[in-house]
Amino acid sequence: MIHLPLLVYLVLRFTGHGAEQMGPVLRPLARGALYFQILILINLVFWGIATLVWTVRLRWRRAYLQVPEDPSRRVFLRKSAVVGGGILLAAASTGAKEAYGDPEITRLTLPFRDLPLGMDGLRIVHLSDLHCGPLVGTGLVKRWRVLAERENPDLLVITGDFVDSLPEEMKGFREAFSEFPATLGRFAILGNHDYFTDPRPIWEQLGHMGFQCLENSHVSLSRKGDQIVLLGLQDPMARDGRFQNLRFGPGPMPQDVLMKLPPGSWRICLCHRPSNWNLAQETGANLTLSGHTHGGQINLIPGISSASLLGPYTYGLYKQNEQALYVSRGLGVVGLPMRIAAAPEIAVITLRRQEN
Repeated sequence: MIHLPLLVYLVLRFTGHGAEQMGPVLRPLARGALYFQILILINLVFWGIATLVWTVRLRWRRAYLQVPEDPSRRVFLRKSAVVGGGILLAAASTGAKEAYGDPEITRLTLPFRDLPLGMDGLRIVHLSDLHCGPLVGTGLVKRWRVLAERENPDLLVITGDFVDSLPEEMKGFREAFSEFPATLGRFAILGNHDYFTDPRPIWEQLGHMGFQCLENSHVSLSRKGDQIVLLGLQDPMARDGRFQNLRFGPGPMPQDVLMKLPPGSWRICLCHRPSNWNLAQETGANLTLSGHTHGGQINLIPGISSASLLGPYTYGLYKQNEQALYVSRGLGVVGLPMRIAAAPEIAVITLRRQEN
């Protein structure tokens, strides 16, 4: 009974038949079933660890202490389950606090030898993965707006995943980020979650808000007599057709974009998935901005990011020769309302001309 709504919702989503209409009823029930699965899995893991510890302890006692079997196994496992539940509760509380507290403001200065002189000091606010929807409310998004606006950017860029899965979830973003001040403009690309259903209402709303959506397209930006090019690559999910059997674009087309770029221009590329950095490099992008990974969102093993399952670029700055990639941990959450060792992030990037 608990899992039936989840199964029905998944079938509707993957076949594209009525998921949006049934969403307000099914989605909360489906999410509850997912949480139930996770809770059971964690309990089984703790139970398995406790059983393993007991087995090793018992064999050691028999081999070295020559004592009879201890009949208190049930008590030991019961206590282990209580401890495991306490650890789970503490982790959930800490993770929720990290997810819904103020994001970290990552201020980064990036020097480039070939940066046009007029772009020296250009200040970019980079946001990603807001995931407005059931787990990210309007009040939280408005707080992100306040923090981003305080940085006084020349340029605001957002690298996708505006919504959790439905276009109507744009309401929170629309209320929070209307008329955002940025002297050189506001630009965006969509992420894979934005293509879970029909992305056309998202494109339309971004246009009404003054955002220019760069899906395999570019724009030239002028500052102090010099120009750079800002371009975007469409997410592969656009061509997937997994939901509703509809395709909303060809996916990333770096060579098509490259053919239209001004020769010799200095380039910033918006690319939702950092695993597609090689495609951004094909466009000659000097700097690529990405998101998608959430920095792993839940990293249970110190020093190891679960985002490594998505590719080699998990979060932070990467460089190859004269090209750079910055991967944002993003702002929102997916699946679980928590973050562990992957705090939400607003990236503030200042470009500097490095003299030879």
